[in-house]
Amino acid sequence: MPFVTIKFLEGRTDDQKKAVVEEVTEVVAKNLGAPKENIHVFLEEMKKKDYGVAGVRKSDI
Repeated sequence: MPFVTIKFLEGRTDDQKKAVVEEVTEVVAKNLGAPKENIHVFLEEMKKKDYGVAGVRKSDI
């Protein structure tokens, strides 16, 4: 039972999220031989104020 977690910054549309879930499921099923109904995809959308790189929050850029 594969679990896939994808973390990304806020701002993606529902259509983009839906497409990612569908395509990741296809790739995992193909490459791991797992049935699609056993593949779990978690989307973790992060607010820009809660993520930083090199000491600077993305919301401050």
